[in-house]
Amino acid sequence: QVQLVESGGGLVQAGGSLRLSCAASGSYFSSYAVGWFRQAPGKEREFVAAISYSGGATYYADSVKGRFTISRDNAKNTVYLQMNSLKPEDTAVYYCAAVPQGASWSGVYPHEYEYDYWGQGTQVTVSS
Repeated sequence: QVQLVESGGGLVQAGGSLRLSCAASGSYFSSYAVGWFRQAPGKEREFVAAISYSGGATYYADSVKGRFTISRDNAKNTVYLQMNSLKPEDTAVYYCAAVPQGASWSGVYPHEYEYDYWGQGTQVTVSS
């Protein structure tokens, strides 16, 4: 069982930066792959970025590639999402999610349905 808590959201001007954190409690977080998703008002939740259990593999949505960076510190049971060059269209509630890394798969999980555990979300608002 893993519990996830997101933090670091807030209000920022376009072009600014934020770093989101996803802190996990529970056992063996270092064996979990993690993803970030977001949901804007009136829209479906969408994939943002994902990282494998070791951090050796990462993957990004095209809309954030080159601006966002996902990383993890397994010693701190935390995954980060560094967001630079923010745009108003990045405004959303951001969620982190976790799934045990498959024994035969060392990559990432880019789909919502693949995740077992979810945080409550943190609001990111980018003003123009």
